[in-house]
Amino acid sequence: MRSMLFGALLALSLGSAHAATDKTAVVKTYADLAQAEYQDALEAAKRLQGAVQALVSAPSAETLKAARHAWIDARVPYQQTEALRFGNPIVDAWEGRVNAWPLDEGMIDYVDASYGTESDANAYYVVNVIANDSISVGGRAVDTSVIDAELLGEVLHEADGNEANVATGYHAIEFLLWGQDLNGTGPAPADRQGTPQERHAGNRPHTDFDAAHCTGGHCQRRATYLTVVTQMLVDDLQEMADSWKAGGAARADVQADPQQGLIAMLTGLGSLSYGELAGERMKLGLMLHDPEEEHDCFSDNTHNSHYYNQVGMMNVYQGRYKRVDGSVVEGASLSQLVAEKDAALDKEVLARMQDTHDAMLAMKQRAETVETYDQMIAQGNAEGNAVVQAAIDALIAQTRSFERVIAALELGQIELEGSDSLDSPEAVFQ
Repeated sequence: MRSMLFGALLALSLGSAHAATDKTAVVKTYADLAQAEYQDALEAAKRLQGAVQALVSAPSAETLKAARHAWIDARVPYQQTEALRFGNPIVDAWEGRVNAWPLDEGMIDYVDASYGTESDANAYYVVNVIANDSISVGGRAVDTSVIDAELLGEVLHEADGNEANVATGYHAIEFLLWGQDLNGTGPAPADRQGTPQERHAGNRPHTDFDAAHCTGGHCQRRATYLTVVTQMLVDDLQEMADSWKAGGAARADVQADPQQGLIAMLTGLGSLSYGELAGERMKLGLMLHDPEEEHDCFSDNTHNSHYYNQVGMMNVYQGRYKRVDGSVVEGASLSQLVAEKDAALDKEVLARMQDTHDAMLAMKQRAETVETYDQMIAQGNAEGNAVVQAAIDALIAQTRSFERVIAALELGQIELEGSDSLDSPEAVFQ
């Protein structure tokens, strides 16, 4: 009797050790990662804000360089959060305030003559808010005398419903720090020093923020714009970090129903991997050989943005995020859930994601040592084109594995983001 009881207890113990992964726990890990990533993005934005304050207080080549480096550092945690898009309505409704692109920079500040003087598609194309206390759009006067959050966020951002009117977020700040990148897909100017990125990116002078030795005109308004838009970024990231804390709206929404939480996770992974990253951010620019289609076009930081998007997707699937301070947030994972359904499929997904990571890393390393991303996509650059195409191909293969996960977990029909550049390439040239 004792032997039978011991055997039963042993079997129960072993069964508990291999208990099925709880969907609720997987979704909780996802929410925990989201909160940590947005918190890191917030803290990095605050460091950027400190660097911007130093720049506008004492404009110099050194303070401008420090602000640029702080912006690049701030992109690292934020780009990892993009795996949370597409499946979370609260994130999607908010995201355009912080990462909208591409932008018609002539709405914000002065531009080179090659930019042109008008656009049939955008009445705000060259209104140059920094240079004008009032602008006229379609015969309507708009008061721009006070540059504040109301003007930038409520009046100018996506004005007339045009997504190219980006007045806030990372890319507005990027443009103000670097200015236009006028190098296209060609070589970097011979007189510039540093990494390929530093030599080839935009080259706004620090005196554009120096009221005493002003270049570009309206230096105090430019400094005010930069200060205000950076504060807005901090405020927006605070809002989203809070939304993923215990009791926050985004966390409550995704954890309300574990099945819907899994759908949100796979929607985000598949949509970012395929339509957004492989398609709109990479294949479209490669097809057109157009540097205007690169994500971080003023700073030539696109290689990092793409790379950290992939890291973010790996975070979600593996249920693990390494924070900026080196600590780790982890828990029950989508990978574990898939492995219990189909171990071979989990191995396939992990292998495809590693392939994509390796392709992105190769692209990142090339950008850091050989040529920038916009040079890689240049017409006639067979070697550079191949590096970018390899990452696109890996993203597509990875997405196909995500689709098999959706089927294996019986999540129903999930609509993933598409892209004409992948689905209807002939439409791109029409």
